[in-house]
Amino acid sequence: MPMLKIPGHEHQRAREVTLQEIRDVLGDCHLCGLSRTRTNIVFGVGDPHARVVLVGEAPGANEDLQGEPFVGAAGQLLNRMLVEHAGVARKDVYIANVLKCRPPGNRAPAPDETMACSPFLREQIRSIWPDVIVTMGNPATHFVLQTEVGITRLRGHVHRAGHFIVLPTYHPAAVLRDSLKLPDLEYDFDLLGKLLRGETDVEGPTTGDGTTNGGH
Repeated sequence: MPMLKIPGHEHQRAREVTLQEIRDVLGDCHLCGLSRTRTNIVFGVGDPHARVVLVGEAPGANEDLQGEPFVGAAGQLLNRMLVEHAGVARKDVYIANVLKCRPPGNRAPAPDETMACSPFLREQIRSIWPDVIVTMGNPATHFVLQTEVGITRLRGHVHRAGHFIVLPTYHPAAVLRDSLKLPDLEYDFDLLGKLLRGETDVEGPTTGDGTTNGGH
């Protein structure tokens, strides 16, 4: 993945670049065709010093209209999982997507769209430098862990990607479509709470280095 160069920064070490500087470079992005169909760019929201970054796939219809990730039904479920199972409020985490613009009809991201957009997510994660990354769904998990293994096999376990603890889980929208996945989602957010409280050991496999290339 190409390095996203931020003006005024030579090395771009972890926590050196601010989220606002990354947003300024993104600007009114036209790096892929999604710029022609979006309503708003959905950059991300939350605490710039959060211990947890949650990564989804792409904005949906509500997110496209409001310019904020996870504000629809999936967002309401996510908020409930955070409070009731992880013991953390939405305002105390950071939430972003692999894509910053909504794909038409909520289709899966195309490879060229991910290639164009993912450097911004990489720099967001490096700016925040959290303890834990929660990847929701296959696109986010594949990006962060640099793997093609499916979410069903990866979820429920703690992984490492360089500096980061990575906790893959189902996307809340997938759980809304299939309620049988809800107990697994609850389990994963319970596990997130235990990680944050230091109540469980980190014994997951090291999987790639994802967003950590070139960072110190």
